[in-house]
Amino acid sequence: MLRFCNVSKSYALPGGTRHILRNMTLDLPGDRSVAIVGRNGAGKSTLLRMVSGILNPDRGVIERVGKVSWPLGFSGGFHPALTGRQNARFIARVYGADTDEMVEFVEDFSELGGFLDMPFQTYSTGMRARLAFGVSMAADFDWYLVDEITAVGDKIFKEKCRRAFEEKLSSAQLLMVSHSDATLRDYCEAGLMLNNGEAWYFEDLNDALAAYQAILENR
Repeated sequence: MLRFCNVSKSYALPGGTRHILRNMTLDLPGDRSVAIVGRNGAGKSTLLRMVSGILNPDRGVIERVGKVSWPLGFSGGFHPALTGRQNARFIARVYGADTDEMVEFVEDFSELGGFLDMPFQTYSTGMRARLAFGVSMAADFDWYLVDEITAVGDKIFKEKCRRAFEEKLSSAQLLMVSHSDATLRDYCEAGLMLNNGEAWYFEDLNDALAAYQAILENR
C-alpha cells in the first residue's frame, strides 16, 4: 500500500504558483498496478519522485508499505566519480541487497563489459540507461515506479529488458506514467488522474482514461 496523508506540493513560477497536489489524502492498494494520467505539467513525474523519496512534499507524509523502487531507468542517484560497479555496490547496501549478487547481475545484464569499472561520469546516455535499468532489475521491490520507460538500448537489449521487467511484475505492482494508453492498458488495472493540484483514483483504468479525455476535450 502507498498512503498519502495530507500531501501538498507546489512550485513557484514566474507569474504565480503551480500546484501539483493540494492536501491529497489517499490510499493506493497494494494489489493493483496504477497508471498516473494527466496533462503535461500536471505533476506525474513529480509524484513518482515523491513516492520514491527523491523529492519531499512541501507538507504531509507519504507512507510506503513494502519496498518502493526509484523511477525505472533513473540515473540521478549514481555518484559521477564512482565506477558502475561501485555504484551498484553502494545501491545494494542502501537497499539491503547482497552486494556480490547485485554486481554479478548488473555485470551480466547491462553488457557494459570493461566500462563497468569506468567512472560513471564517462558513460554515454545509453550506457547510463543500461546501468540504471540493470540495477533496477537486480533488486526486488513491491512497487516499481515507471516514468515512460520499460526498456532501453537497441532492439535486442529492449527485448531483454521487457522480459526481465515482466518477470518482476509477477510478484510486484506498478505506479506508471506513460503517454501511451495502450502501454498503460498492458500493465495497469487502476488509474490516478492529476489535474490542477487535485487527484482522483479510479478502480478501473478505463474510467480514469475516460475522465482524462473529458478534461482534454473541455480545455
